[in-house]
Amino acid sequence: MNSDWRTRYELAVEIAHQAGDLARTYYESTFAINHKADRSPVTIADQQAEQLIRERIAAAFPDDGLLGEEFGHQPGSSGFRWIIDPIDGTKSFIRHIPLWATLIGLEYRGEQIGGVVYIPVLGMTYRALRGDGAYVNHRRIHVSTVDQLGESLLCYSSMGWFTRAGREDVFHSLYRQTQRQRGFGDFYGFVLVAEGAADIMIEHGVHPWDIAATKAIIEEAGGTFTNWSGQATIHTADVVATNGKLHADVLRILTPPPN
Repeated sequence: MNSDWRTRYELAVEIAHQAGDLARTYYESTFAINHKADRSPVTIADQQAEQLIRERIAAAFPDDGLLGEEFGHQPGSSGFRWIIDPIDGTKSFIRHIPLWATLIGLEYRGEQIGGVVYIPVLGMTYRALRGDGAYVNHRRIHVSTVDQLGESLLCYSSMGWFTRAGREDVFHSLYRQTQRQRGFGDFYGFVLVAEGAADIMIEHGVHPWDIAATKAIIEEAGGTFTNWSGQATIHTADVVATNGKLHADVLRILTPPPN
């Protein structure tokens, strides 16, 4: 195992816990809610958690790049980049719904090599490093073996994202061909796919910090993560993760051939 990867991965797990536990102290009390220019909510917990992560990384690896939801991009020279979402699921956080998490993705030369998803309220840590397997806490996880859409469980984010993107009909076509559907947005649908509890997670309207960590976990658990056109990227708004066996069928529905 590459020692540079391993050292950063172990630090990512450590600081995800520190930042998530810091955010939880606000979650369990009262806090002010502000709004960004795009009207998405932000709290002092988001900002302080990301600041903690950035400070720990800068102290250990000052030449690494950073990309975070709250404080943007900081270039580096080492080839490594840390992609940070201090609270994925801020809307759940502010309504005291426990499905929010601290996400840290590790990237090397443009490829996602590791990820950590820490869910403080549930005490669960999903994590993976390329070549080392995917885990929830200390249990190894794998994607499901379901190979028929008609037997699959589909997770998705808010329907509003598909409607605003003009892709509502395409989404309806997909869900009509699956057995069950659950609206687990943000990170949660992705980690369910990684541990085999769900088979497909589809999203629209994401940013790199929303999905860098989960892409690494999905892939190391044996699944497939692409955009709707089949590209393995975190730089488009539309993404889909599956157990791999269903991926081609899902893409045929999401991106049908031209007439």
